[in-house]
Amino acid sequence: MSKIDKQGKRGRAIARKVRRAARIAGAPATQVTVTFRHVEPTDALRLYAERKFAHVGKLIKRACQAHLILTVDKYRQHGEVTVQSGRLSVSAQEETKDLYSVIDLLADNVGRQLKKHLEKSKAKKVRSPSTGEVLSSGEET
Repeated sequence: MSKIDKQGKRGRAIARKVRRAARIAGAPATQVTVTFRHVEPTDALRLYAERKFAHVGKLIKRACQAHLILTVDKYRQHGEVTVQSGRLSVSAQEETKDLYSVIDLLADNVGRQLKKHLEKSKAKKVRSPSTGEVLSSGEET
């Protein structure tokens, strides 16, 4: 019997949790800076923004910097974000009536852009033909 078979169901579940925790702890940290313009800087807004943009580093699997600018002009709540990691730079702008919803929309927009970028980079990778493909193309000629 192998070591995995001896652990049992509960032992395997615990081992899975330990591996998941180690993977999460080893994830690169995202450095989030929040700038407030024409609005009182609050810790609640800053912490909310840091929590929302913390997952960005996990998407691109390396350390990155996110700079968020929150602006208030009369009834207009405006937000801009720029995420940089190496040569990759992603930016987004949103405007609504609430700063929390601005942060939500910016995080969704940046996440969508990064996922699209990752899909494009995965599609560019050249795959060598399998043995079956090589043999079938040789039989046709």
